[in-house]
Amino acid sequence: MKPRWLVWLMLVVFVSSAAATPALAANGDKIVRTSSSDGLGVINAACQLLGCTVLGSLDILPGSTGPSSLFLVRGLVQDVVTFLLSLLGLASIEPDLPVALQQTASLGQASVAILDQKRTPMTYYGTVAWEAYFVQPAADIVGVRYTHCNLRATGGGTVAVIDSGVDPNHPTLKPVLTAGYDFTRNVAGGSEMADLAQASVALLDQVQLYQVNQASVALLDQASVALLDSTPAYSDFGHGTMVAGIVHLVAPTAKIMPLKAFAANGQGYTSDILRAVYYATLKGAKVINMSFSRPTSSPELKRAINYATSKGLITVAAAGNNDSSVLVYPAAMQYVMGVASTTDYDTRSSFSNYGAQQVWVAAPGEGIITTYPWGSYAAGWGTSFSAPLVSGAAALVVGMKGSANYSQASWAIAHAKVLSSDLGHGRLALPWAVTAARSLWYSTNYSPVPTTCSQGVDWSAAH
Repeated sequence: MKPRWLVWLMLVVFVSSAAATPALAANGDKIVRTSSSDGLGVINAACQLLGCTVLGSLDILPGSTGPSSLFLVRGLVQDVVTFLLSLLGLASIEPDLPVALQQTASLGQASVAILDQKRTPMTYYGTVAWEAYFVQPAADIVGVRYTHCNLRATGGGTVAVIDSGVDPNHPTLKPVLTAGYDFTRNVAGGSEMADLAQASVALLDQVQLYQVNQASVALLDQASVALLDSTPAYSDFGHGTMVAGIVHLVAPTAKIMPLKAFAANGQGYTSDILRAVYYATLKGAKVINMSFSRPTSSPELKRAINYATSKGLITVAAAGNNDSSVLVYPAAMQYVMGVASTTDYDTRSSFSNYGAQQVWVAAPGEGIITTYPWGSYAAGWGTSFSAPLVSGAAALVVGMKGSANYSQASWAIAHAKVLSSDLGHGRLALPWAVTAARSLWYSTNYSPVPTTCSQGVDWSAAH
């Protein structure tokens, strides 16, 4: 015979299920934390009573059987029974809400002109890339060449890119990629090329790549990018490869860990992001780039970021593209450097979110030329492409001191060119950030002078 309290609890669950709002009922997945660190038995017992299904653990490495207290659960009703959950050993529940990436690939006339005129293949830290990748305005504005060649800072540690995945065979990125993971398929790797299903072959047949020669990279033309942009299933295809390329531009001797938590349409879920944050932390990353946002905070994402920060990680996020001061997350969370977008003239981009509560610094975010799948290049607009400039800056700091933490890196990066009060500490200035970091530790850790510095590239003076 069941105890009286248990019968009453089950009755409340039944009534609550019937009264749940349609939106909440339709979203069957919940992120559930147990009171015990070894919570698998607790959550399984609770779901046996409540009629839910445990989909997996979120705070341990894939395939691990270690202690876990955070789970993804399907079919659990939250509403009225929340105050009774402690009786079952459950500490908290939140819905597994969708999250969106922060802009797609596109080509503007200025970027097309640079790519057309600057196609000379050049050696870049042991790989090949086009000259256009180096001489673009954004690289000049933040002082990439001066930082590499004069200050001899080229980065270190591993930057985890939580995004749509990365093209693992891109010649510019392949040598610096480390073991990643695809949380959308639960397989190792982190490649976004897996999103190209057989049904898309006809689409891909229309993509034309302009080759310099068989040994070099290619340029994805404007029509092909527009073709992908106009196909909803591929509206954000290439996003992760672009973000990774920007990190590499700034910190070419840092490693990049591709963590795929988003599909090619730019949609992902909080649960996969949580798994990615814990994965990056447990796998030894030092920087996490998050070029995505959601309009509401997530207690569990905040907890995951706090945990990562306590382990020495440095987190960076896009501030969003809604031309608004309304807070978005994770950019507005503590221990996250939120990044706004600026024009090539050091003014706020018209699309960029702003506000001191969510913007730590700003960085160029218009027509950023970077790597794209199929060994090609494209350009992008949005805070998605401003954030990895700052993540690269954090990797520069880590290259000077491997134990650098969020407090130290954010302090150094705050040495920026002051703009308006709604753009945080100002526009990213890599030489100032590196110089500040060196003064903090009296660092003598200098990288060798890169071969790129002697290639006769038409670099302008650093700002």
